[in-house]
Amino acid sequence: MTAFNIVRFRVKPGREQDFVDLHREIGAENFPGAERFVLVDTGGGTYCVLGEWESFDRIVDARPAMVGLLDQFREMLEELSPDLGLTDPVSGHAVVMSERKRAARKRAAGKKRAKAAPKKKAAAKKPAKKAAKKAPAKKKPAKRGRR
Repeated sequence: MTAFNIVRFRVKPGREQDFVDLHREIGAENFPGAERFVLVDTGGGTYCVLGEWESFDRIVDARPAMVGLLDQFREMLEELSPDLGLTDPVSGHAVVMSERKRAARKRAAGKKRAKAAPKKKAAAKKPAKKAAKKAPAKKKPAKRGRR
């Protein structure tokens, strides 16, 4: 079941670009079970990282690596509050996932094409036979109703 982790940070003034650049280098491929990471600028020096994962267990397994990553940029962060410290992390199972229908159809079509068998090589062209003239085929009336 898909799961997400979200972590909020406040970056020290003047360190925003360093923070963004570091996150550009971090790829989901470096974390087994991660589907993607998104860095969101929420304004006022505050950012959120959203991670999409195959399962909640994958988030749990990746926590030591994520803490290690935090250690690389800890000096760039300001305390959010005395209670929270430098980060405000939450995570859990996806309950509802909604997306635009067109994007979902496009992804599904891409998956179908990827699974399709490779095309056969075109056969050698044979000399064209003289075709007898045929009457044009009648068009069938278009069906109306739900598709």
